Amino acid sequence: MSEGTGAEGRGEDLRKVARVVLLDPHDRILLIHGFEPEDPSTTWWFTPGGGLEGDESREQAARRELAEETGITQVELGPVVWRRVCSFPFDGRRWHQDEWYYLARTEQTATWTGGATELERRSVTGLRWWTLEELAAVREPVYPSQLVGLLRRLLDEGPPTVPVILETERV
Repeated sequence: MSEGTGAEGRGEDLRKVARVVLLDPHDRILLIHGFEPEDPSTTWWFTPGGGLEGDESREQAARRELAEETGITQVELGPVVWRRVCSFPFDGRRWHQDEWYYLARTEQTATWTGGATELERRSVTGLRWWTLEELAAVREPVYPSQLVGLLRRLLDEGPPTVPVILETERV
């Protein structure tokens, strides 16, 4: 996948990704704190998740990624609430992704990052549970970029009947 292929508009060469909007019993969301491996001063927050492996479904990928990145396995995986296409530079390449965001609930709030990949060990500083108010005040970038408003709507109205298609993001 090279920059400028136009793939994000045609659906070609898009990495299929499953992400998890994980909420605890107090409606806090779990986010991962990441950084560019070559520039640790460039940081951001994002939801757990990653690319599909082999012939696994997006739901299977969501559960696997959540377990690997957070150690959380006791989840009630709900519907896909958001979808987006994004393109961004990271670790020396441009990534083009088709992301599906699953809503999930858990009572298990203790985390463990021992299942991280080599790239994740080089680019993640930790995990944090956020209240909506705390998240609204954060100064670092958060992805998807409209997460605060999306989460507020999700908590106020519940899951949408069909996934909300988010604006394509290109960083």
